[in-house]
Amino acid sequence: MARERSPGVRLLFAALVAAALVIPLMMVYALVYDRQDQAQTAQNSIVAGWAGPQVVAGPILALPYLAERVTSEVVDGRTVTRTIESREMLYIASDRQEIDTAIDPSIKSRGVIHQSVIYDVALSGNANFTLPDDLARLGVDPDQLLLDEAEVRLPISDPRGIGTETRLSVDGEDVAMRPGMGANASGSGIHGQVDWSDGEPLSVEFAYNLKGSSSLSVVPRGKETAWTARSTWPHPSFSGSFLPPDDSVSISDEGFEASWSVSNLALGESLVRTSEPTLPQPAINDRFSIYPVEAAEGDGSVATIRLVEPVDLYSLVNRSVKYGFLFIGFTFLAFLMFDIVGGARVASAEYLLTGAGLVLFFVMLLAFSEMFGFAWAYVLASGAIIALLTSYSAAVLGTWRRASVIGAMLVGLYALLYVLLNLESWSLVIGSVLLFVALAAVMYATRQIDWSEVNYRPSSKGSEPAGEASGIPA
Repeated sequence: MARERSPGVRLLFAALVAAALVIPLMMVYALVYDRQDQAQTAQNSIVAGWAGPQVVAGPILALPYLAERVTSEVVDGRTVTRTIESREMLYIASDRQEIDTAIDPSIKSRGVIHQSVIYDVALSGNANFTLPDDLARLGVDPDQLLLDEAEVRLPISDPRGIGTETRLSVDGEDVAMRPGMGANASGSGIHGQVDWSDGEPLSVEFAYNLKGSSSLSVVPRGKETAWTARSTWPHPSFSGSFLPPDDSVSISDEGFEASWSVSNLALGESLVRTSEPTLPQPAINDRFSIYPVEAAEGDGSVATIRLVEPVDLYSLVNRSVKYGFLFIGFTFLAFLMFDIVGGARVASAEYLLTGAGLVLFFVMLLAFSEMFGFAWAYVLASGAIIALLTSYSAAVLGTWRRASVIGAMLVGLYALLYVLLNLESWSLVIGSVLLFVALAAVMYATRQIDWSEVNYRPSSKGSEPAGEASGIPA
């Protein structure tokens, strides 16, 4: 006869083993982060020779002018005032601009695991400019303007993606396109020089091809901006400061089409300024979202299209690891019920080995996901762990009948987890209800247990029929 520990002590040992498994579970969580970083590095190398996420803006008119600046300085104890003529720049946004983009996406891969979404975009549009009649508020005299040295500038964040087919016409006449943003400009893009000596309203048409990856953003500068985008990519995501109206968005398996209409009143920017406008730069705002979704460190608000992949496997694996405690808790709880109520004896080492199998599932899920995709990886990893733990439970609990209960529970848990991963908004509700049902079941099964009582019973597994009286399979 072997001296048996009290139910309370057995519960304590099971809880301690479960707490110890937090360490390997956290190591798996860190492994997901590490693989995510490696994927990010690989994707950056994939598009290194292509072009990054692109941020573009419609044309802006840059006008040089001669400004007189009065300066004072002390010379030999006397204050001397001087008038210095300097060359400054005036920047004029369009009265109305229309931008049309046709995005042609593709997948660029490196090996079996890593891939990135790249695209070619044909961008075209037109804009209208008029000479402002309120330059005095900026301290600019119209006679100081050098209208014959005007420049039409097209800002582009990553000029590596600019194609060879570019066109710019002003009032129907073609203008030569030049790299950069013109004299003394700090931004990147292309520009053309225009003689605007007559000061009459100016009509500009432009078109160019652009390469990029992951996302395309447009800065809606101008009194009124209309942007239309279409693509064969069936999984777009719209973000940024401006979203397209629902009635202007069409998404299907063949692709999408969307349009934006943005007024200058929504931008909060002046159409005329003396400071050089700059483009916002793409930024990653989520560790597990490797696509640039917002713009940062720049001048102006953006409207963004992300060409996302339908499944972000690292995000799904990361979320599944967070449910690891639920798996460990429910499995240990089932073992504990068989131990306390059903008459089986489960040692601490057996709890530990079972928990190790549950933790191993997430490692296998991560490894298989990178090779076969998340859905197939989930089936393979869960099937392997369920078979392993069910077989082991037959030895631990003494009978295959009891092991079948463990196997059925694991099948239900893994099926439920897959549902939770696909129904993120319902995950908290479903999880809390499941925990409530589990707690109620444990309370009912242990309602007559004396947690401090110590009994003597045979040490052989499965020899006690106590489970029959408590509803636990013997």
